[in-house]
Amino acid sequence: MTTNPQIITHDPTDGVYASTSDYVHAVEVRDAQRLLFVSGTMGLDPAGTPGATLDEQLDLIWANLRAILASADMTVDNIVRLTSYLRDASYAEANATARVRALGNRAIPTTAVVAQTLVSEWLVEIEVIAAG
Repeated sequence: MTTNPQIITHDPTDGVYASTSDYVHAVEVRDAQRLLFVSGTMGLDPAGTPGATLDEQLDLIWANLRAILASADMTVDNIVRLTSYLRDASYAEANATARVRALGNRAIPTTAVVAQTLVSEWLVEIEVIAAG
């Protein structure tokens, strides 16, 4: 019998800068029996073609992440850490909006980094850690 891990948010306000409403400083995972480390996931369709726009790629990324998580019998509710790699800093707001929507407004520790992707058509890449 598997049990659901206990996820405890740690978002101190003393001695550290305040987080914003779309992330928390840390989560503690107790009683997890499994950890899933998901590789950077791009906005590619099943044929490997990138979405034509940033929004299309973000939709594809989250669809791909849901499929990867499902293969491990997990959902986005199991995500406990997320890192986004953005090709351009101007993508930050759309990326955050897509993340908040995909996670159902659940705040988790997250980082966004502006980086050059391996293929210029890849606008965003997201990697996650999930616990179950």
